[in-house]
Amino acid sequence: MKVIETDLPGCVVIEPRVFGDDRGFFFESFNRDKLAEHGLSPDFVQGNVSSSRRGVLRGLHYQWPNPQGKYVSVVEGEVWDVAVDVRRGSPHFGRWTAVLLSAENKRHFWIPEGFAHGFVTLSERAVFTYLCTATYDAAADAGIRWNDARLAVDWPMTDVSLSDKDARAPFLDEVPEDRLPVYVP
Repeated sequence: MKVIETDLPGCVVIEPRVFGDDRGFFFESFNRDKLAEHGLSPDFVQGNVSSSRRGVLRGLHYQWPNPQGKYVSVVEGEVWDVAVDVRRGSPHFGRWTAVLLSAENKRHFWIPEGFAHGFVTLSERAVFTYLCTATYDAAADAGIRWNDARLAVDWPMTDVSLSDKDARAPFLDEVPEDRLPVYVP
């Protein structure tokens, strides 16, 4: 397992060691002990799977209170995956990072609690998996507009399909302070 730091502290890419031959391949998608060797010790309580067609953009989502850390990957297709630091008081507040996740590259992406998360599907179809550190909490469900100019996320496509919820999400500057996670150094 190889852990690669991104330009946004806390968000890391995990590249598993893949064993393959003419029959197929095998890799560990999660190993608590190996992640702990890199200072990561998430406690997952919920797993989710979603399927999306090309151009579907989901996000940018987070929960507060009751934040969720997410360990995400793609088992079919390809997505552009984005994390945004939305923690009040963080020196990186409003910054984002992104990674290409695909069935081919087998990468995983760790998005810590306090970060908003979203992705856009680049392939004809993608199947996306999430391991979460908190269960879904409808009362804590929150989001930020995907195309917020303050964030200036460099999405690889702008002709996207959104849910009504995501299309109506507030811009970061419109979110009340008590609806944003708090940075704890």
